[in-house]
Amino acid sequence: MKIDRFFQLFVVKEKKFYPLYIAQLEVIKVAAEDLKSLFLESNPELQKEYYKKIKELETKGDKVTAQIYDKLNKTFVTPFEREDIHILASRIDTFLDFIHDAARKQVIYRPKATHKDLITIVDYIMEDAKILLEIVKDLEFINKKSEIIVKKCNKIKEIEHKVDDLYEEFNSFLFDTEKDAIELVKHKNIVQSLEDTTDRAKDISDTVRSIIIKLA
Repeated sequence: MKIDRFFQLFVVKEKKFYPLYIAQLEVIKVAAEDLKSLFLESNPELQKEYYKKIKELETKGDKVTAQIYDKLNKTFVTPFEREDIHILASRIDTFLDFIHDAARKQVIYRPKATHKDLITIVDYIMEDAKILLEIVKDLEFINKKSEIIVKKCNKIKEIEHKVDDLYEEFNSFLFDTEKDAIELVKHKNIVQSLEDTTDRAKDISDTVRSIIIKLA
């Protein structure tokens, strides 16, 4: 038995990490909503404004992640394994990084039109953010709510599968119909970035699943 796990059996569990995870996901939820607004917007200048907001949110999220790392270095007894606390914070931060990257690509490439399938994937990213926020709000009660949390993790996995299908369908459509090579490359890079973003959401849910297994 690892020393962290041993002490967790006898010492009051440290709760200061939970509000920080919630803060991370609250930032991401707003960033995902701004991403949707950006993809719906056709005016390049207004797109830049949404991108600026997302970039500011990424900086805000980085500061919260840094707080988690700092508290982890100063905390002896943790609510679950130290490595998992670090991994979870890192993967949440990476999810935000990928939202930012998708926004950046949409602004830089400025495709002539935004296909409805891309908007659908952005909607799934918003749903990921909402579900993950619910999950981290339950982390403090992970032993009592493990079944509920696992069901929500399953929803994240389902979204990832749906986006994988959309990604393949969109690429097939793109190569069949897009005659402008430059526009094809733009759309291909943007949809890849969006698909990668949903993968990062699943990474978070996989980490939570791992924590539940270790605490069982």
